[in-house]
Amino acid sequence: MPILRQVPRSEVTDETVLAYYDRLFGDRDPVAEPGTATGTPGDWWTVFALAPDIFKHAVDGFAVYRHPARKIDPVLRELGQTRAGWVKGSQFVFSQHCKSLRGLGVSEEKIEAIGHWTVADCYDEQERAVLAYADCLTQASGRVPTEVFDKLKTFWDDEQIFEFTYITCLYDMHAVITRALRMEFDNREDPIVEIAAPEGFDAADFLSAPASRDASKK
Repeated sequence: MPILRQVPRSEVTDETVLAYYDRLFGDRDPVAEPGTATGTPGDWWTVFALAPDIFKHAVDGFAVYRHPARKIDPVLRELGQTRAGWVKGSQFVFSQHCKSLRGLGVSEEKIEAIGHWTVADCYDEQERAVLAYADCLTQASGRVPTEVFDKLKTFWDDEQIFEFTYITCLYDMHAVITRALRMEFDNREDPIVEIAAPEGFDAADFLSAPASRDASKK
């Protein structure tokens, strides 16, 4: 379950939220009967419904990246969004945009290589450039070498670079929020936990053990 309370259909009064509940869940209460057509629980929607104005702002953002005014190739756009999900460790954002790449006809080889794109030979020059820039935005928090922009400007104008920057950072944010609040496929425990030492192990032996072995040889 998500960290925060979900809003059941009976509490929804906002028209935008209700319209999306109807569209995604039919006449079901998505809290009592979760599940969407894409296989997600759907609790992103029910948690964001806590603040209807933020809900509307978020769904308007989804419309922005698919707006007819956008100039960037949707495949390049989706590579950035998918990589953002992978870098931030959001299983939800990564999974959903793998599906989007597949819907755009991108090969399984390229989709499977998102995590190790730097050593994958399946991407063309433009795809490698946008993946490198996506890493600068999501891994390096916006620290971008001039050479990356020089490469982007061989095939994109300033407007297209701005579009990609905004959209990739938007999905970096969604990945962080979804992980933090444990929504959708990010409702899981952190995989980094201590692995216990063998029974009877004394932590003080970490540094003393090599010295003891050396002494036994004298």
